[in-house]
Amino acid sequence: MYVKVPASTANLGPGFDSVGMALQLYTTLKVKQSNRTKFYLVGDNQENIPTDKSNLIYQTIDFLYKKAGLQTPELEIEVETDIPLARGLGSSGTAIVGGLVAANVLAGEPFSKQEIFQLASEMEGHPDNVGASLFGGIIVAAKSELGDYAYVPLSPPKGLKIVVAIPDFELPTKLAREVLPDDYSRQDVVHALSHSALLVAAIAKGDLSALQVALEDRIHQPYRMALLPGFEALQKNCRNYGAFGTVISGAGPTILAFTTGDCTQLVGFMEKTLQNHGVSAKIMELAIDTSGTTCSVLLKK
Repeated sequence: MYVKVPASTANLGPGFDSVGMALQLYTTLKVKQSNRTKFYLVGDNQENIPTDKSNLIYQTIDFLYKKAGLQTPELEIEVETDIPLARGLGSSGTAIVGGLVAANVLAGEPFSKQEIFQLASEMEGHPDNVGASLFGGIIVAAKSELGDYAYVPLSPPKGLKIVVAIPDFELPTKLAREVLPDDYSRQDVVHALSHSALLVAAIAKGDLSALQVALEDRIHQPYRMALLPGFEALQKNCRNYGAFGTVISGAGPTILAFTTGDCTQLVGFMEKTLQNHGVSAKIMELAIDTSGTTCSVLLKK
């Protein structure tokens, strides 16, 4: 079978661990049963990825089979990805979603798509990346007191364009989380609540003017700036080049700028700004994926 999973960006400013959006970069898996488990890693972006059963994709497949009360088969798995590791684009989320979707089909589909989302969120620890990769578009989700996840999918606002700057260095999520404070002031909490609510409302209504205000954040971006040379300058000045908001993608270091017009000047400004701060980055316009994860059975015994 062939499974195609889109990358994701999480938070979108104030939507910390709860808002995610799918992007048109992909991890693709080809999976078939075999007499022993083997991995084939195709292309770049997979340095130091294990090729045995400690691989996250196999661990995910094994997780689903155990949840279903079944014995995990031996598999041949080919992995190709456009998504660089540890850049804030949901690389681990795509591995989890891809593994779960492939395993569910192999196992005879014991779980619904909604149940796959619950399992993926359980494995990832938060629902924003995996939800966006699974369903496509934009997703808003939260964990209940009982431990399950509620979610609402949203369509991206018409005319919205995304320019991404993907630096050539990694930023482990663990490090990016360690710089966050343990406590926040009441003022910052109110700011977070109001802006995350406005973010969801602006997306739902397609109100790009409100979205410009909604992207402001005090929960994680001010604390992660020191890890991202050039981000503060981009955030302050990108509006002069056609962007109406600039945010950190997930935990970083990828940076997203939101616009509606021609991206040429914006791309040039982002490239020059990051170079001035000693950062080499791949900068490009990236479309929003609205299809989510797809699976095609190529050969079935």
